[in-house]
Amino acid sequence: QVQLQESGPGLVRPSQTLSLTCTVSGGSITTYYWNWIRQSPGKGLEWMGAITSTGSTYYSPSLKSRTSISRDTSKNQFTLQLTSVTPEDAAVYYCARSNILKTTDWLRDYGTWGQGTQVTVSS
Repeated sequence: QVQLQESGPGLVRPSQTLSLTCTVSGGSITTYYWNWIRQSPGKGLEWMGAITSTGSTYYSPSLKSRTSISRDTSKNQFTLQLTSVTPEDAAVYYCARSNILKTTDWLRDYGTWGQGTQVTVSS
């Protein structure tokens, strides 16, 4: 059974870089698509970006200039970096596995999610 676990700081200062890691167990990140998704207070889920089984990356156009996703296959982990954070980036951040790239059909296409990690942006 595949399990995902997010880790990283819960508090980031404005203008700094947010870095989160997703550790995958029970399956390899060299298959499927591996995504970062967030949910801000009072808003719906927002797809941020993904890394594919071959290491290619794709980003939401609205976040592309500030987002970077990488992976470490030896550790079966993938990482999100979001630069120049503002209070608007405060959210619960999830990593998730999908069968399709760039999909927002959360129920149909995302089979496995991490539990989510709360990120606050404050000085």
